[in-house]
Amino acid sequence: MSISDTPERSQLRFITCGSVDDGKSTLLGRLLYDAGMLPDDQVEALKRDSLRLHPNGDVLDFSLLTDGLDAERQQGITIDVAYRYFHSERRNFIVADCPGHEQYTRNMATGASTADIAVMLVDARKGLLPQTRRHTYICALLGIRKVILAVNKMDLVGYSKDVFEAIRDAYREMALQMGIGTVYSLPVAALVGDNVGQRSPRMPWHDGCTLLQLLETITVESIQASDFRMPVQWVNRPDQSFRGYAGTICGGRTYPGAEIVVQPGAHSARIVRIVTAAGDLSEAYAGQAVTLTLDRELDISRGDVLADAARPAPEADQFAAHVLWMGDEPLLPNRSYWLKVGARTVNARITTIKHKVDVNTQAKLAAHRLELNEVGYCEVDLDHPIAFEPYADNHSLGGFILIDRQSNATVACGMLDFALRRATNVQWQHLDLDKRARANSKRQNPCCIWFTGLSGAGKSTIANLLERRLSAMGYHTYLLDGDNLRHGLNRDLGFTPEARVENVRRVAEVAHLMVDAGLVVLVCVISPFCSEREFARSLFAEGEFVEVFVDTPLEECEQRDPKGLYRKAREGKILNFTGIDSPYEMPESPEVHLQSNTSTPEILADQVASYVIDLVGKK
Repeated sequence: MSISDTPERSQLRFITCGSVDDGKSTLLGRLLYDAGMLPDDQVEALKRDSLRLHPNGDVLDFSLLTDGLDAERQQGITIDVAYRYFHSERRNFIVADCPGHEQYTRNMATGASTADIAVMLVDARKGLLPQTRRHTYICALLGIRKVILAVNKMDLVGYSKDVFEAIRDAYREMALQMGIGTVYSLPVAALVGDNVGQRSPRMPWHDGCTLLQLLETITVESIQASDFRMPVQWVNRPDQSFRGYAGTICGGRTYPGAEIVVQPGAHSARIVRIVTAAGDLSEAYAGQAVTLTLDRELDISRGDVLADAARPAPEADQFAAHVLWMGDEPLLPNRSYWLKVGARTVNARITTIKHKVDVNTQAKLAAHRLELNEVGYCEVDLDHPIAFEPYADNHSLGGFILIDRQSNATVACGMLDFALRRATNVQWQHLDLDKRARANSKRQNPCCIWFTGLSGAGKSTIANLLERRLSAMGYHTYLLDGDNLRHGLNRDLGFTPEARVENVRRVAEVAHLMVDAGLVVLVCVISPFCSEREFARSLFAEGEFVEVFVDTPLEECEQRDPKGLYRKAREGKILNFTGIDSPYEMPESPEVHLQSNTSTPEILADQVASYVIDLVGKK
């Protein structure tokens, strides 16, 4: 019988976690076996595999049921998150078996993000380990408030009551410090099944229930907003006669006739129908997937939030948030990422790392970056406001992921805490004169010409020649040179990766203002990272940004070395020098690609001019 055939049973999502070799996969396999979820042919296959891997053993290796990857079987560890669906007579279960190695913490966070409770395994011989603390902290961070502590491998410590109680008391104290107030503890021996599905006669001092009984009876309080909230996942328009907005309600209830507001924004309407595959509903609640039709047409798209018009969700574009970094490359403040909350995606920057957290001690440490698996409390800036709820009140509107703009990889998960006060205190001031009016007065189309390349490539020389030519032709220009800006606007910045990101951000913002003033702006900065050049491009309208790659081999730049910087870098007197001990990421598709070692600066300036003049308009 499948889960779908038994709707009367409640459902529990849980995660198994803990340090490596604590026996998570074995425990889960044994749980499936004791719950009667293994058909006879699978049991026979398990016996054959166990005998092949353990010729001298006489017990089943239940970890083989969940360690599905070949790499996991060869190493005897869990790498990926293994999801399993099973049921007992009383409940349906979805379990995520998560890896124990620190390097796979990101996988564990993925499993914990949708779990109701956590089953935390501890090896009775080893006690609480750093990874036990790490996983507990992440569970608390992701909103899990109930934990089942399974002290495993009790058979290897002689089923000692004292060992169990010492681990139980230490874990409860640690969990309470992290905000987890409810811990159920039980001693188990997963390999032989003690206290997993059956009571153990070898531990008569334990008068509690088994793990399976506890999973069947544990209560879970859902965290949902009390007011109606539904992120729009899809605009359902099968024909001209129907337009509906599909999504899963993540807070409150609604009904036909209820007034809703579309967020971000203030347009309102009334619900006409609540449509489902089983027919129209007279009322819908949190957790239900529905399609809503409205009494009038509004501009609603994927990512918008439909909310109770009397009590809409707050809106903001700047937040304080916890961030768990999962990228191989570090998080650098002010680097641009995509932030996805619900079905909405916006541009985002981590502007400030207030502190990072030592997950072993919960100490708050100063930090300028976050490395793989580190947790930080950060300030986040978005390019557009979003409707949100604090993560503690609503996981759907308070949880987000960060996506790398270059690789499209998910590099972080985060939990919104609150909106920063300046997010609502600072408003856009209307100005009568806009970019078009300023450009018309100069009789030109403004744009940003962004020169990038290694130090000594010839960027400034070519840009200077280009500006002279454009000025002689009557164009209104301004040249922003990176070295000159470091004497004023950016004099407080060094040359670390974090400082380089901020350097480019400031220059790009100034260039954006100058283009808004109607100017043709020439920018000369090394800008070594693709991500920051893409951020600069994102500030401008289509066709306003021209990337000019001054492509000069490193050997040629070193030979020129007009400022003696390469020599100092080779001698170790300058650190983080681009091309020597700091990388330069070449543009993949610049508008203009200059080979500076095969032409004179004058010819190269003419090449850029021929492209730019057509763009800004001939005089």
